[in-house]
Amino acid sequence: MFLDVHELALHKARIRRTYAPGTLDLHSSEMRQVEPLEIRATAELIEGQIRITGEFHTRLELVCARCLDTVVEEVGRDFDLFYRSVTSVPDDDEAQLNLDETDIGFFEGDGMFLADILAEQVNLAIPMKVICRSDCRGLCPHCGVNLNHEECRCEKHPTDARLAPLARLKQDWSKKQ
Repeated sequence: MFLDVHELALHKARIRRTYAPGTLDLHSSEMRQVEPLEIRATAELIEGQIRITGEFHTRLELVCARCLDTVVEEVGRDFDLFYRSVTSVPDDDEAQLNLDETDIGFFEGDGMFLADILAEQVNLAIPMKVICRSDCRGLCPHCGVNLNHEECRCEKHPTDARLAPLARLKQDWSKKQ
């Protein structure tokens, strides 16, 4: 769906859409949409800026940061966004933004695609690190086995030959105590 500045100048756009899994490009190979993304929003033109307010909800398949198993995560958020035309920015080499302008995005041409906005909002809504469960044990750092499913047979405390003199010093110190 294209949000045209000229149409928004005439009337608000009420948006109620569903995007089937795979129709949005989320710009990441580490997540996959597994349920339709539902969006309810309003787009309007206010003082030359496009304002989009609304909410979305979907479920994504992500990768656990500890064990690399797949995790299905419910993702949704409310948003209130402002976009301004790139032509409204001075052509100076350096343009300073004041604090009020730091929350404003920019678009080129006569408008913007809703799918691009949604892809950005989905990426902002996912947790920084997804974990399959709170007690996830992750992968063994030596053999790579998933410790949630099986125990590895690696040496628990491998000794580094460079630290052998310190180990002897610690052993001698503990004998004196």
